[in-house]
Amino acid sequence: MPHAEKKQNDPFYTAYLGRFSSLLSWESLDAFWRVVRERADAGWYLYAIGMPLPTRPSTRAETEKFIAQVDALLHRDHHEDYCGIVYADDKEDPSFIKIFDPHHLGVSCGFSHNPPLPGWIMTRMPPNLLEDKRKLPENRRRWWDALWE
Repeated sequence: MPHAEKKQNDPFYTAYLGRFSSLLSWESLDAFWRVVRERADAGWYLYAIGMPLPTRPSTRAETEKFIAQVDALLHRDHHEDYCGIVYADDKEDPSFIKIFDPHHLGVSCGFSHNPPLPGWIMTRMPPNLLEDKRKLPENRRRWWDALWE
């Protein structure tokens, strides 16, 4: 990520570095997705870190498709009996959601001097570039591209 101190007056980076709560259980994630689906036409920007920035908010259909597909990916690839890799700024009225890739977790919770970036972000404000040192794996790039074909 670009140096946060250089971006301290930017609303996106301020929101990105803000306070988030984890959806710990699969049941709470299911309930959360219902909340987000009710707001599917709220102007969500869907951003896969390592891919080009979205230039427009997603449509309701695109948001619903993304939720269904990322939820299926998380259930398939996160081999735990808990979720804990989806974070929201507000579970009842979210405007910023971080979704961590199960194959690139590092220390996604707790303290780390070098925490991993999320794999995907849903935000109701236009996102800014988040720079990741690692190259986006081809399987994730293909998954993302296939969503929009």
